Amino acid sequence: MSANNRLLYAGLIALALFIPAAGLAMLQEDPGGERILNEYLRRTPADPLAHLQEKINSGETKLSFDKKWGYLPSVLHALKISDTTQSLVFSKSSFQIDHISVGTPRALYFNDDVYVGWVQGGPVLEFASIDPIFGSIFYTLPQKETDRPQLERLNEGCLVCHDSASTAGVPGLLMRSVLVDKDGNPILSAGSSVMTDRTSLLERFGGWYVTGTSGIQKHRGNSYYAGTADNLGSSSAKTYVSRMNLEPTSNLTNLPQTVDATKYLTPHSDIVALMVFTHQTQIHNRIARATSDVRSALLDEGEGAPMSEVTQNRIRNAVEPLVAQLFFAWSPEFTEPISGTSGFAEEFARQGPFDRQGRSLRQLDLKGRLFRYPLSYLIYSESFNAMPGPAKDYVYRRFREILSGADTTSAFAHIKDEDRKAILQILEDTKPDFFGR
Repeated sequence: MSANNRLLYAGLIALALFIPAAGLAMLQEDPGGERILNEYLRRTPADPLAHLQEKINSGETKLSFDKKWGYLPSVLHALKISDTTQSLVFSKSSFQIDHISVGTPRALYFNDDVYVGWVQGGPVLEFASIDPIFGSIFYTLPQKETDRPQLERLNEGCLVCHDSASTAGVPGLLMRSVLVDKDGNPILSAGSSVMTDRTSLLERFGGWYVTGTSGIQKHRGNSYYAGTADNLGSSSAKTYVSRMNLEPTSNLTNLPQTVDATKYLTPHSDIVALMVFTHQTQIHNRIARATSDVRSALLDEGEGAPMSEVTQNRIRNAVEPLVAQLFFAWSPEFTEPISGTSGFAEEFARQGPFDRQGRSLRQLDLKGRLFRYPLSYLIYSESFNAMPGPAKDYVYRRFREILSGADTTSAFAHIKDEDRKAILQILEDTKPDFFGR
């Protein structure tokens, strides 16, 4: 790495160290928040990776080591993660930056609760696993064959980037779109954005490979600056971005020739998987933030007395942003159909649960929007189910107001009457506690 690039990464780390202070401060504004942060750092987690380690230690689960991919295939099998979720990112956004480039992107895989990262020649597998109470827990697993592999939990190193306003102010997940140079170095002067359901396709996937079609809707995937970050100043970087021709790099159904696809589990970085990935990360962060803030409010309130108006307001302020994102509020519509390449869409939709008419919140639309029924399937997740009672009561009350049509605000105007009715029926058949609260 050149001296200038070393300075760039020193700047990146300095920036990352500065930004999370805002997130930590949000948790430490009150005694309850500080207690919750301390619990996060000290408590033994109960996430899927912690459960996997217990099974490894007991001998119930044995991970096999592959000469080409290390523990990756065995870990995915143990966690029931499909290789159709493979998403390739070539920006140097991992601590294993020396192994990531335009030709050797990092591969990410996911299910509802776990995210796995693998890099060619990397010494470890990377993990983010969702604890029902505390949200994202970070781990690594050495890529070295042993009888009983041991996951190592990480705090300080991962929280440098994964605890900030960009992750809703809690330890969380981050998908960023950024222009990179030919070596995979982020060009910060060109600007960047955290991807959410509300991000236009035109602003998405910078630094990622994308296979699939989106018609005339362009995205920033598969594209990078052909020079180096060292010779692109702030003004020229912004000019370059404004003049980017995204026509040749959109609607690719195969990985570019710069990538040797045989080095990966599949030759795909599916656009639909990437869009679901984007949705999941934001909902996981919002659930964790709502849980943290409501727990903090309840700790400050204490037990025994009727809930004060102040605490009720804190609960509303904590949970309402989650409600909006669960219903895809202010998400832009597609102008043309979107189609992936890996079979992810079909496999994902088969998972259910289904109502008596065979409908599911996992059904994809991909014509005008991502999902057929605009309410997130993550309401079935353990982290949603584990939210404090007052938080879940508020969520379900808002569900009833929105789905009955009593809420006529613009945030939910995109939900058609027939969809409101269908979602209510799906909830009745698949979410018993919704009608029991």
